[in-house]
Amino acid sequence: MSSFSPPEHPDTAPHAAALPTGRPSVRRARQIGVLTVLLLLGGAGARAYVNAVHAASVARATEQQAVRTVLTTQAKSGQGLRTVALPATLRGENEAAIHARTNGYVRAWKKDIGDKVKRGDVLALIDTPEIDQELAQAQATLEQVKARLALTTSSLARWENLRERDAVSAQELEERRAARQQAQADLAAAQANVRRLQQLHDFGRITAPFDGVVVRRNVEVGALVASGSASTTKELFYLAQTDALRLTVAVPQAYAADVSVGKEVGVRLLEKPNLPLKGEVTRVAGGIDVSTRSVLVEVALPNQDGKLIPGAYVEVSLPLSGANRVLTLPPNTLQFRQDGPRVAVVEEGGTVVLKPVKLGRDMGRAVEVLSGIGPKDVVVLNPYDTILDGEKVAARAAPPEPSPAGKTKSQ
Repeated sequence: MSSFSPPEHPDTAPHAAALPTGRPSVRRARQIGVLTVLLLLGGAGARAYVNAVHAASVARATEQQAVRTVLTTQAKSGQGLRTVALPATLRGENEAAIHARTNGYVRAWKKDIGDKVKRGDVLALIDTPEIDQELAQAQATLEQVKARLALTTSSLARWENLRERDAVSAQELEERRAARQQAQADLAAAQANVRRLQQLHDFGRITAPFDGVVVRRNVEVGALVASGSASTTKELFYLAQTDALRLTVAVPQAYAADVSVGKEVGVRLLEKPNLPLKGEVTRVAGGIDVSTRSVLVEVALPNQDGKLIPGAYVEVSLPLSGANRVLTLPPNTLQFRQDGPRVAVVEEGGTVVLKPVKLGRDMGRAVEVLSGIGPKDVVVLNPYDTILDGEKVAARAAPPEPSPAGKTKSQ
């Protein structure tokens, strides 16, 4: 029995023969697609990584820029600063403004500015015609009173003799005694008036009240002068004693305990800083001036060689007692708030800590700090107003200050 085989379709035979050759192409296409997807995913991941790295870098840069950079310094030892300088003005041991004590016209002046005078030397002469006439009249009145007194004295003697013989009454005798007493009183009044006018006449000679030098002359020949108080009359001369000088200095209350009579102080002329001058405290006020919170202290200064002149501005160096070790800071490290002065201290890690401090003397370029910080604390220079406690900063040490000669100071 023979088997039956269906005939092959003419269109299917070529496709069947091509199947083995089409499967690798599909596989490659799939591989290419997968590779393309992987490349795209890798590119996206790389892009995302780059973006993340850039964002982190920007964040770090922004954070670093947000941290402020501050200049810092450290407190220095203030040991050895044992004096305080106070301003004062030199004055003569004796100084006086000379005014006229009588009315008249200036006839002549004998001394000019810069002239040295002795006590009693004539400075100027004043003509006093009105006083001269009044003096002449008073002297004449005095002579009249003397004559009347002589008459009443002799009359009283006669009436006393008559009373002894009972020739007059007692009342008449008492009247004669009263007349003599009145004449005696008139004589005393006339003599006092003559002395007053004589003194006014003598005031026409303006004389020096003490040894000194003429500082000012404000008088000219022919000028009219009048007597009166110093505030209403014109000053004729101004004298000052220069062989010994004095000065008055206001010592702050904080240093009042360091001042005592007999203590030696230094005096410095600004125009002659190398001239050694020493004074001695002669008087100390017994109380504190409530308006200035200071004590007035008077210092005597010898000037036999005449190198110093009254009116000069000087600085008095007052030695201070005690040996407390203090620290000093530049004034531009301080912040003043309602609760008192404070400084910004940078601790390890760049953290700011605001510390209150207690201040001592202000010495211009430095201020004493009595408590609140230590010598190793790093203090911010010129702290900004908005600085906060706990804030992060980048600290950088300030460069050393240049000395007047142009060299930096050793730290």
